[in-house]
Amino acid sequence: MLAARDRLIVALDVSGAAQACQIVQSIGEAASTYKVGKQLFTAEGPQMVRDLISSGRKVFLDLKFHDIPNTVAGAVQSASALGVSMLTVHALGGSKMLKAAAEAASQSTAKPMVLAVTVLTSLSDADLQELGIASSVATQVLRLGALARNAGCGGLVASALEAAQLRRELGGGFAIVTPGVRPSGAAAEDQARVVTPRDAIAAGTTHLVVGRPILEAADPAKAAEAIMQEIEVAVSTRG
Repeated sequence: MLAARDRLIVALDVSGAAQACQIVQSIGEAASTYKVGKQLFTAEGPQMVRDLISSGRKVFLDLKFHDIPNTVAGAVQSASALGVSMLTVHALGGSKMLKAAAEAASQSTAKPMVLAVTVLTSLSDADLQELGIASSVATQVLRLGALARNAGCGGLVASALEAAQLRRELGGGFAIVTPGVRPSGAAAEDQARVVTPRDAIAAGTTHLVVGRPILEAADPAKAAEAIMQEIEVAVSTRG
């Protein structure tokens, strides 16, 4: 059973190391895992990841690798060498790419969990139609989720709105990481499909990625603690 502290991933969606370090320090022991995405990684490079890991934090490297299998395998090897705990690939890269990523991770010393991104939480059914995908978001998530699981990925990135269906169709034994999580009463902003921590856990989500509600709070540590309390209540209720 994962502790609430291990279920919460704080998204360091900021522009530089100084701001990121300030946030981590202000949160203190209220969180243990931090997401480093494209913005921060592009600005600061792998040293930011190394610094977080050397400070005792865990890193979720969210660069969403999507390329030919050999290139993605190499990227996963490099990420593994940094010591990250989780990393993302795009499920739309196909089964060969997904298998290459999973194999590269399993053969590394760090053995990070490979998470396949199904459908971005900013996309709606209308957005998929614009892209030439006739399926609904829910159908597309399930299709890509099954593909990733069969390829050996350890988990999926999906909205909690699809998590319940993923659990019903694919069972347990894998992680579901949910972005777009907002505490009760918070604004959805640019996310099309958002849920509360309680709803996410109830749907079968294992990890919650939270950014702005913590980063923009007057007291980030207090905001993180409040979310963890909500997670703990949801876990105990779900049993």
